[in-house]
Amino acid sequence: MTSKSRCAWAGNDPLYRAYHDSEWGVPLHDDRALFEFLILEGAQAGLSWITILRKRDNYRAAFEGFDAARIARYDANKIESLLQDPGIVRNRLKLESAVVNAQKFLDVQDEFGSFDAFIWQFAGGKPKQNSWRSLADVPASTPGSDAMSKELKRRGFKFVGTTICYAFMQATGMVNDHTRNCFRHAELIGNEE
Repeated sequence: MTSKSRCAWAGNDPLYRAYHDSEWGVPLHDDRALFEFLILEGAQAGLSWITILRKRDNYRAAFEGFDAARIARYDANKIESLLQDPGIVRNRLKLESAVVNAQKFLDVQDEFGSFDAFIWQFAGGKPKQNSWRSLADVPASTPGSDAMSKELKRRGFKFVGTTICYAFMQATGMVNDHTRNCFRHAELIGNEE
């Protein structure tokens, strides 16, 4: 049995590999799932993605399946309760930002009909197919993530700097940043779901 060639960041961790092989870079158009990634990418700020990935199920439980309407109503007592949960990143600013972001997310849905319709404009409506030779070639941000960050901040979102926005774009398939030697690169080319 031959081993598949993957992006270098996937390493040997089974959880990381499963995420890389089945989720990362797949075009995502489901508002709940997009909201989940928005919150998780913000929670990841200053940490490694594997840390967040290992806590993902705990986040799903703590944040009621990433139901933005429920999270938008969280109050100070709920934040205090979340700060006691060892299964998530217990950072007050990040938790408070999740509530603000849920409120702003709902505003965007009201204005555009869906968050999907709003957020995909920063990729021109379809995945950008990159062709990086190695992980070293992949940028931390792009003009698209700069524009996304600027607009999200203008709308009041928190923890949405350009690097976080680019990670969000990569995770949700707005860009195909699998390296050329990775088996997923070719599989995702032309995936315009």
